[in-house]
Amino acid sequence: MSVASLTRFTVPLASDQSAQSQGLLMPKLKYRFRIIFENFGVTSERTELTKQVIDATRPTVTFDEILLDVYNSKIKLAGKPSWSDISVNLRDDASGAISRLIGEQLQRQFDFFEQSSARAGISYKFTMKIEMLDGGNGADTPIPLEVWELYGCYLSEVNYNDVNYATSEPATIALTVKYDNALQTPLGAGVGAPVERVAGSTATG
Repeated sequence: MSVASLTRFTVPLASDQSAQSQGLLMPKLKYRFRIIFENFGVTSERTELTKQVIDATRPTVTFDEILLDVYNSKIKLAGKPSWSDISVNLRDDASGAISRLIGEQLQRQFDFFEQSSARAGISYKFTMKIEMLDGGNGADTPIPLEVWELYGCYLSEVNYNDVNYATSEPATIALTVKYDNALQTPLGAGVGAPVERVAGSTATG
């Protein structure tokens, strides 16, 4: 009887909703995540980037607005989508692994010594994965609950931040990442999953 009462720990549903009352679904937790960088820099070993991440933002998509002026009203339509920048903060380690990898990526984008730029975007763009994990570790292999795959990434800003005698904090490097597209996997649910395209001929819903 006491276990049944736990199903009341949620919002009561309306009588016309078909779903039965149930307990509150477990949320994804912000601190259970990892970020994987693929084709970043030149050095093949990039695991230090994953281990030194402090925090990061998930994707934000914005649609341009198409405005149709008609008689006494206005109709709004969704235009082209664009993905907002991703921010990633990293600890700057004493071995120099993080600053070396970031420096390699910056040099791929633009050779600061020779003042020479890359011939094409494919020459320097990389892929990022932001994985939300279930909490597993060690013998219990962590299972990704959600994976954002970001394609066509490059560093638009690198901030090596400040140094300060008055603090006991680690030195950090802040990255701003621009990208062309993002997909939410596993495919079948979320952004990038196939949905039925409904045919129509009117601008209103």
